[in-house]
Amino acid sequence: MKRILTGDRPTGPLHIGHYFGSLQDRVKLQHEYQTYVLIADTQALTDNHETPEKVRDNILEVTLDYLAAGIDPAKATIVIQSRMPAIADLTVYFMNLVTVARVGRNPTVKDEIKQKGFGESLPFGFFAYPVSQAADILAFNADLVPVGEDQLPMIEMTREIARDFNRIYGPTFVEPQPKVGTFGRLKGLDGGAKMSKSLNNAIYLKDTEEEIARKVMAAYTDPTRAKKTDPGHPDGCMAYAYHGIFTKEGQAKIREECLAGQRGCVQCKKELAANLNAFLAPIRDKRLALARDLGYVKDVLNAGIRKGRETSDAVLDAALRAMKIDYRDILG
Repeated sequence: MKRILTGDRPTGPLHIGHYFGSLQDRVKLQHEYQTYVLIADTQALTDNHETPEKVRDNILEVTLDYLAAGIDPAKATIVIQSRMPAIADLTVYFMNLVTVARVGRNPTVKDEIKQKGFGESLPFGFFAYPVSQAADILAFNADLVPVGEDQLPMIEMTREIARDFNRIYGPTFVEPQPKVGTFGRLKGLDGGAKMSKSLNNAIYLKDTEEEIARKVMAAYTDPTRAKKTDPGHPDGCMAYAYHGIFTKEGQAKIREECLAGQRGCVQCKKELAANLNAFLAPIRDKRLALARDLGYVKDVLNAGIRKGRETSDAVLDAALRAMKIDYRDILG
């Protein structure tokens, strides 16, 4: 079977942007590919190094989300990034294949640096994380990487690193292909370009019915409407955008009624909250059940670490042989 590597930073529980961006595809693809799902704790520390407890506390949170959403430990291997020594080794070797200027041109890196407002305090670890991310993927020699649309520049850099390594040292790494989720990037509740934990504009897979209702009622809609009978502008409304995902039938009618001033924002949001809750209820219920059996969840992680090391260590060994720095001829 061909191989998949995908994952998330454990800086908080997963939200519906993660689900539609790549998680639902991972659940489907785990039956067709040998799948590794990475909890990227080392990468998360690049901008959370002063609060490592935030990363630590979310290891189990993210694992619960994976399992509740349908990741099957019998089909997929969940691994913790910092427990894979091969990734750290490959990161160092790959740094020699990438220039500072090339990393600086990466649009995702530029956007995230601007978003986080680092300025002169930019940690080098954060700046260089595309190289670490390439090591994540190549340590498992993944053929396919399910990602959100914003991560495409990262995959392209990974392909460049694999290509350069193979050119210099000989065929070793697969050049992975990206797979963007069905809905691409899901906008935040505030109308922002990206749903994000750090921007506080997300609906989490673990949110209760009450939390979802509260968040939906506060979502950005149409600031030009003073009353229900005013003609609406659905194309700029987040409630209408989410109806496109969570309302299986009737979106055309919602649009028509909104444009004609026959549908109020409160009605629209209440319907959306009900549909969202109906969609998330099975995930939320399974998550609650798993949270009552953390021994099982920890067993899943320990098994994943063992299998992940076996795979990534073998890839690192092949890379060292290709570079002729395994030193077997010297050390025996």
